[in-house]
Amino acid sequence: AVVTTNFGKNLLPLLGGQTWLLFLLALLAGGVFAALAGLLVGVPSLRLRGDYLAIVTLGFGEIIKVILQNVDAVGGARGFVGIPLYTNFFWTFSLAALTIYVVWALVHSTYGRGFIAVSDDEVAAEAMGINTTRYKITAFVIGAFFAGLAGGIYGHFKQYLSPSGFDFNKSIEIVVMVILGGMGNNLGVILAAILLTLLTETLRKFGDYRMILYSALLILLMLTRPKGLFTWPIWKKKIG
Repeated sequence: AVVTTNFGKNLLPLLGGQTWLLFLLALLAGGVFAALAGLLVGVPSLRLRGDYLAIVTLGFGEIIKVILQNVDAVGGARGFVGIPLYTNFFWTFSLAALTIYVVWALVHSTYGRGFIAVSDDEVAAEAMGINTTRYKITAFVIGAFFAGLAGGIYGHFKQYLSPSGFDFNKSIEIVVMVILGGMGNNLGVILAAILLTLLTETLRKFGDYRMILYSALLILLMLTRPKGLFTWPIWKKKIG
């Protein structure tokens, strides 16, 4: 968003006036900066495990939000306005397809076996000589890169970004999508994300009771399907 809004007028002539090239450059810049931020956060925090890791990463998220609220270059607490509308169905679908393919190819590669080992049993993987910290940092950086790309898509669709829009609740919402979809189940997470998004929009008509109903449904789903909604053998067979 900063690239297209603050530097767009200067970069467009160099790119032959092609707005799609400017948008692509902005997305890549967002992904790279997000990956660097993920590396800075990941190196000191991913040596931790379990609840401590979750607390540290959430703490870093709140720190970044407070910092952005005090940076005038990105609008501060008022938010970043004037972002051009470049996002369309093609860009959104292409990025989603690219992300799914890269994750699938990475997990099913030789290097990806290390990710699976660390995910299944970190202690056993470390005992077998796998550098679990390196694998976790790599996964963190890759995830941050694609999150940066998604942020660029989101910003150029909403045309407005505010630090308050990426608070603790947003982090929990994304985590819930992963949990309900099933850890390590790509197809399940995609379906869970679609389901939760539709559920949120459907419950809007209930006004103030929306979040109560939403929370109750999530608790019910987690009690009845603690390993995720889409963890039946048929799903695993199709994915694996």
